[in-house]
Amino acid sequence: MPPDICPVCGADVPANAKACPECGADEKTGWSEKARYDGLGIPDDEDFDYNEFVKQEFGGEKPKRKMHLLWVIVAILLLVSFLAYFF
Repeated sequence: MPPDICPVCGADVPANAKACPECGADEKTGWSEKARYDGLGIPDDEDFDYNEFVKQEFGGEKPKRKMHLLWVIVAILLLVSFLAYFF
């Protein structure tokens, strides 16, 4: 049976709810503070390594700028055509 008020976030919990509708705390997690982060893959603050996170999310590769030169050329052409139109 859930509590009337969630001990984690203070939200009202319906009588027959299996978990808090706001933070996700439930009887299985013990209505604990960690309940809102369990299963999300979010690291604790003291365990967080930014470089490892970037490597895991992006494969350690820097993004490639394939279209960079094309956009520079387009911008120059637009500028030249704008100037030619008014002068």
